[in-house]
Parts: sequence; C-alpha cells; structure tokens
Amino acid sequence: MNANPATTIDPPRDCPSCPRLAVAREKLRIDQPGWWNAPVPGWGDPQGWLLIVGLAPGLQGGNRTGRPFTGDFAGNLLFETLGKSGLVTGTYTGKADDGLAANGVFITNAVACVPPENKPLPTEIAACRPFLAARIAAMPNLRAVVALGITAHQSAVKALGGKLPKHPFAHGARHAMRSGPVIFDSYHCSRYNVNTGRVTGIALEQIFSAALDLRP
Repeated sequence: MNANPATTIDPPRDCPSCPRLAVAREKLRIDQPGWWNAPVPGWGDPQGWLLIVGLAPGLQGGNRTGRPFTGDFAGNLLFETLGKSGLVTGTYTGKADDGLAANGVFITNAVACVPPENKPLPTEIAACRPFLAARIAAMPNLRAVVALGITAHQSAVKALGGKLPKHPFAHGARHAMRSGPVIFDSYHCSRYNVNTGRVTGIALEQIFSAALDLRP
C-alpha cells in the first residue's frame, strides 16, 4: 500500500512541451497563487495491479489540489466507488492531504496539465503520452487499466502499442491487449455525464467490479 505521488515519471513542474498549456498555467499562477497550477503527478500504489486513466486535471480539482480527481465532482464519485471496492482506505475529503491511501490502484491522466475548457488538443495528448507509457512500464504488477472516457482510452491503447481500429471505445467494453493489461472502458465520471445519465454510480461500480476479477 502506498499513497505517495510518483515524482520521477511525471512531467516537471514547468514542463514546456505544450506552449498553450504553459501559457494558461502561468496565468493561473498569477490569478490563483495558492493553487497547485502545474502538471499533476500520478497518485497511488506504484506496485498496484490497477491503473485508472482520466482525461486531464479539473480546473478546480487536480489543478487546484495537486492530486488527480481530488476536489471536484468527478473525484467525489470516483473515490466513493474506489472505497466501496476496497481500492482506497481512509476518508476522502477533497483535499490532497486527507491521508487517503491506495490499495493496489494508481491514478493518472492522459494529459497532466489542465487544458482550457477541459479540451486538450491532439498534439497535447500526444506530447503527454510518453509519461503515461512510462507509468505503465513502471508498474510491474499491472493487470488492468480503467480508461475514463474516449481520450483516456485512446491514449492508453496507443501507450500499450495497440491499434485504435482494433480497440474502439465503448462503455463497458473490455480490450485484451497483446502484451500488457486488459483495458476496461467507462464514460468519464464528470458532472455533465452524471447529470445527463450517461454514467451512474452503479454503472461505474460495474466497471470496477469487472476489473476486480483480475485482482491477484
């Protein structure tokens, strides 16, 4: 069990790879100096068997707190689901220092910096993919990936050397990669998707229940 963020595989604090995101980051540092306002490092158990991949940090979620899915609506639902599955222990409070601990799970994003309007460009997704690939390579016990949304799915498939036409995104789909973990697809647990009924707490629990079948 490990709840410390990884620091050697994530982008540096002043990562210059995506100029648009770097400009937005500098503006946020002026407007909100008390926020994290930097690439958000992955969090969880680096020896875990399960990797969760999201889209990107939320403006007032991970970008504010410095921990993926922490401090916004999507995090509330995700961590509630992980708690029910025994994948995290402790009490989630929406703060990075709440003492929450991961048990066999690691959480990261396809894009490490918050994108304007929550819409990263294809070039930004591609620029951040090597960090995702490095995280996958650094998890020796990895058996499953839960991809939250199509961007996370596509980036995970590519990071694992797969071809997108052979692995189309679909909520509830399961993709056995030639080498590496099995990818489980879910709609992102965003406020919009929940409010429109695209995904529910029960539906998200079902995705993780399927992934738990691979737990050692």
